[in-house]
Amino acid sequence: MQISNRIKPLEKNVFADMDKAKTEAIFQGKTIIDLSLGSSDLPTPKHIIETIKKSLNNSDNHGYLLHGGTAEFRKIVANWYEKRFGVFVDWETEIIPLIGCQEGTAHLPLAILNEGDYALLLDPGYPSHAGGIYLAGGKIYPMALLPENKFLPQFNDIPKEVLNKAKMMVLSYPHNPTSATASLNFFESAVQFCKDNNIVLVHDFPYMDIVFNENIQPSVLQVDKKKEVSIEFFTFSKSYNMGGFRLGFAIGNSKLITALKQIKSVVDFNQYKGILEGGITALTSSQECVKETVKTYQERRDFLVTELNKIGWNVPTPEATLYLWAKLPKAWEKDSIKFCVELVKNTGVALSPGAGFGDNGEGYVRFALVKSPEILREAVEKIALFLHS
Repeated sequence: MQISNRIKPLEKNVFADMDKAKTEAIFQGKTIIDLSLGSSDLPTPKHIIETIKKSLNNSDNHGYLLHGGTAEFRKIVANWYEKRFGVFVDWETEIIPLIGCQEGTAHLPLAILNEGDYALLLDPGYPSHAGGIYLAGGKIYPMALLPENKFLPQFNDIPKEVLNKAKMMVLSYPHNPTSATASLNFFESAVQFCKDNNIVLVHDFPYMDIVFNENIQPSVLQVDKKKEVSIEFFTFSKSYNMGGFRLGFAIGNSKLITALKQIKSVVDFNQYKGILEGGITALTSSQECVKETVKTYQERRDFLVTELNKIGWNVPTPEATLYLWAKLPKAWEKDSIKFCVELVKNTGVALSPGAGFGDNGEGYVRFALVKSPEILREAVEKIALFLHS
């Protein structure tokens, strides 16, 4: 039996290695404190759950959900977006529901790239972005994100020979894993750069609400109001703690939305309609639940930064997301994978190695703020013992 060549770039998976290390630690009797995954421990708000519960008794929702059956959801999304960002959206041609952002960012390259075309990706960046490019037969040019540039890509550094073959650029701010944010001025330069070079601008926007100190993160479509080159992905996973429900949507250029719909028609149907009804409730109800979620993450952020500083691990305080991006102590700065594997084997504390997010992630680890302060304190105590052993 032969497996296709397109699978080969996916074989190296740092996070699979971490799962193996966690399994070994459990086998050795360790209690795992898993801060490696951005899967919220907070519950989905009750009013959203109640809507989904009620939908179960409606037998009309039990069959396949075709695109036409998502009309109400798309209308609500268009209205929500216009109120929030002041940009008109055509609900019929410029919106498509998704099974989470990851489905959209992984499938969209199939609609844009031909064999050998380049995609410009953030490095470090979310691994699924690269996976979608590989499956589409594309090539990746990694745009280095460095602290001296506030973890923003420098478009002028991209070689001309790459630009000539580049068909798409993927941005994502607030950023996973670095927690960096981007201004409207940055998006203005990104949109102009993509227009000048005939490149599709893809903005993955899952952490739009998880921002602190009353900062407001801009949408790329506030710059590209006519949606000439852009598409943006949203999810309910972070704002409403609905990760397991797999609900998101894309808004953007109508040709891109149509192409993505054509890909989806081959790969999947939409999810259960009751989940879309839960999404409607989320967008049309009070947003106090989102504020409470952000408050919880901010309290955890402040607590964990303080505790790490106490043990001599100085970590910057992020402005957004549910992560800390921490530079490794000097003894481990060139091997984040080994650090994380040894840490979980010895202590049960699981972190994400920066190398899993790209070459420029090496020397860092990512903490996810997905546990209570009491558990975070326990994790830091175990880390302190490990560092001093």
